[in-house]
Amino acid sequence: MGNSVLDGRASAVSGDGVITKFYTTAAWIEGRAEAQLEEIAGWTGVQKIAAFPDLHPGKYGPVGCAVLAGRIFPQLIGNDIGCGMSLFQLDLPMRKLKLEKALRRMRVLGEPVSEDQRWRLEDAGLPTDLFATSLGTVGGGNHFCEVQTLAEAGDGIRLDASRLYLLVHSGSRGFGNAVLEAVPQGAYAGLHEDCDAAQSYLRDHDKAVRWASLNRQAVAERASEALRADLTLIVDAPHNLLARHGEGWLHRKGAAVAEQGFVPLAGSRASESYLMAPNGHDDSLSSLAHGAGRRYDRSSMHGRVRAKKSDIETMQRTSFGGRILCEDRDLLIEEAPLAYKSAKSVAGDLERTGAAYSVGEFHPLLTFKKTRDGRPS
Repeated sequence: MGNSVLDGRASAVSGDGVITKFYTTAAWIEGRAEAQLEEIAGWTGVQKIAAFPDLHPGKYGPVGCAVLAGRIFPQLIGNDIGCGMSLFQLDLPMRKLKLEKALRRMRVLGEPVSEDQRWRLEDAGLPTDLFATSLGTVGGGNHFCEVQTLAEAGDGIRLDASRLYLLVHSGSRGFGNAVLEAVPQGAYAGLHEDCDAAQSYLRDHDKAVRWASLNRQAVAERASEALRADLTLIVDAPHNLLARHGEGWLHRKGAAVAEQGFVPLAGSRASESYLMAPNGHDDSLSSLAHGAGRRYDRSSMHGRVRAKKSDIETMQRTSFGGRILCEDRDLLIEEAPLAYKSAKSVAGDLERTGAAYSVGEFHPLLTFKKTRDGRPS
């Protein structure tokens, strides 16, 4: 694939003739992620790859890319099928928010959902017993629910700077994992779409995508109820999913669907997030970067961040005057801002390469992250 990321070239062709388009000129990309791209380019049926500046290594392939292929590769989507981000506008003015009171109220997101969620599933055309007790929960890892302020608005969308915003990043929880585990042995070599295994996977995959979107809505409603506010959806953009694309199958792993006008691009819990407007490049495979992307893996963060009590307390506050609601020490360390690339740099790279432009910059005010055991402190 050559050295296309490092020397700023826009695209490269592998030995098998697979075209890889890089939407980056300046962002640092770990060599292991590029090696994973090169490996995927050699898989049977792979035709084209779009890689974004948030690219980083994943379990079965890099996160932050879209892969067009003639076969279905379930592992490229991963176990969190349908994971994505939803941006909402709250009817709560920023001046009326009492941060400490909101911090206490948002703790409800760490508690089990008391309301019967089966009606939501039924309305969405899903079985009413489909992981119903998990619906409305954020999940662990890099998932979050964040109250934001609008710092800067550009052209192309009406955004009210006096209002608060809510960004939810979550997926299909245990459901998506069950779908991936159910694929038969040998499926990772690629499934032909007309085989029984592929049809079964597609049916469950589509349910997981719907479930994940419904989950983000449920999380947002729980948060807005805690904040005594109503909400309006601006955009829901999944970034782990499979879709028909021409004569092939488009695999998105950490690459947001860019066919709805706007795409949220999340920073770390202590940095800016953006709302991007895609420019509709054919080479982008109708996809876009979904966030800053990891710089360091979780395990290595424990040696990079000091973990004294004072350090943990510092990590629960941001330079924007915001607060982090997370009592899990390990999770705070693994998700520290140092673990991520600069979202500002990623957004800038997307603009420089003509992939998208920013229509909104948001700053974190209150970020909820789930504790590992699911219990509030």
